[in-house]
Amino acid sequence: MVFVFVSGNPALDLASTVGTRRDRPVDLLAIPADLEQWVAECDGLPDRVAADASTFESALSLREAIYTLALDRVLDRPFDPASLEIINGRASGPMLTVELSDTGLHTSGDLHMVLSHLARSGIAVLADRGAVFKECGRAGCTRIYLDRSRGARRNWCGMEECGNRVKAAAYRTRRRASTTTDGSRGT
Repeated sequence: MVFVFVSGNPALDLASTVGTRRDRPVDLLAIPADLEQWVAECDGLPDRVAADASTFESALSLREAIYTLALDRVLDRPFDPASLEIINGRASGPMLTVELSDTGLHTSGDLHMVLSHLARSGIAVLADRGAVFKECGRAGCTRIYLDRSRGARRNWCGMEECGNRVKAAAYRTRRRASTTTDGSRGT
């Protein structure tokens, strides 16, 4: 499984674990082991957690609540009450242990603590009225990301996955149009 972390916030990255479109989802967190791997790969989270069926379902519920609330911000509409209840409830859970050493920051804790941390991270960014939330501009991608670019001009969730696809498709379209135009001139 390959996860991408391009949203600018770990809570938004969790929401982005539903690949491509939500109307035809490709769920990157199909089983608890996928969630364990995602946590291990996400910066600032523990290297190892165990996910049972209950905490896995809780993580999926939190993911959808975060996505719904982020989409509410993108569309400038009031927050969904049910999603607020989920994220606020999860944020009240236990906190991760954070330790500083010469090698850097180290976090530890179980999956309940990770979910509480993600909920608090989501709350902090969703409450920031200065944050610019956008949905990826590539047709077929529904990732929501923070646009921190100068002038808030970023169009895609990430250059590698979506930006390159859009640019390559535009190039092919221009190339075809040029070839068609050049070919019609000779007749």
